[in-house]
Amino acid sequence: MAVRFNMIGIFVTDLQKMLAFYRDVIGLEIKQIIGSYAEFEHEGIQLAMFERAKLPEWLGSTPTYPRGLNGTFELALDLPSFKDVDFEFERLVKAGAKEIMKPRDMPWGQRSSVSADPDGNLIEIGSFNKGQENEK
Repeated sequence: MAVRFNMIGIFVTDLQKMLAFYRDVIGLEIKQIIGSYAEFEHEGIQLAMFERAKLPEWLGSTPTYPRGLNGTFELALDLPSFKDVDFEFERLVKAGAKEIMKPRDMPWGQRSSVSADPDGNLIEIGSFNKGQENEK
């Protein structure tokens, strides 16, 4: 039997703040909110958020969390062109994302940048400039 992930869950400090950020800044559509839990759906990817304060009760044990910038995982946005990376990075930072790495060209042919959401989770914005080879 093949196993397939169907959702990514993030345990957040302030659900309302994170909902506003991912809805209003990133542009994801909220699928449902049930108490301390919310789900987004975007092009077949489900992203769920659950309040950290409720997690010990649900798990039956108390987890620990990274502090500051969370280098445990990233959410990655793949854009069509290099100029889109620059534009989207500036847009996210102006809207409240924390600037981590300004857009730059990577040795493997990608233009990449990194910001962080209100909880410090990394968001990579990148492009391999597919179909835009002469654009920079």
